[in-house]
Amino acid sequence: MKRIEHILELVIFNSRWLLAPFYLGLVLAIALLLVKFIKEFIHFVPLVFTAEAGEVIIGLLSLIDVVMIANLVLIIVLAGYENFVSRIDTGDHEDRPNWMGHVGFAELKMKLIGSIVAISGIELLKAFMYVDRLTNEELAWKVGIHMTFVVSGLLFALMDRISADKASNRGDDH
Repeated sequence: MKRIEHILELVIFNSRWLLAPFYLGLVLAIALLLVKFIKEFIHFVPLVFTAEAGEVIIGLLSLIDVVMIANLVLIIVLAGYENFVSRIDTGDHEDRPNWMGHVGFAELKMKLIGSIVAISGIELLKAFMYVDRLTNEELAWKVGIHMTFVVSGLLFALMDRISADKASNRGDDH
């Protein structure tokens, strides 16, 4: 019976490698975002010379939006792979981000919601640049969705803070 238990535990433990193709897919998605970025950049270049300032700002915000999404996906890939699959052996490579290996699930969740709030804020700013083209209802939805992300982020941070306080108190009691 002990042998069956050991085999079952090995299968369960090694099943983490089933996540590796998901992370590889996200890396490929970053490559697709690069294609999107190049397309947006090519569209942006002539705007700098011919468009009004508002259109240039919208073009720039679109580029920033794609970059932020790519950064978010990369954070999820690196932190998720290290947390759930295997440590990434980069040796002492000078370009290794200092947060790699130190971002737990709670920090990953906060980075994720923070990025979503930032991306939503950029989308809201883009909407405000064309405020005259949107109805009050459309603007209300955009603000409402953004505020939902902001409040969710604050609640996540509060829950993490409460959890950390409880964990530190349990450590003091023992």
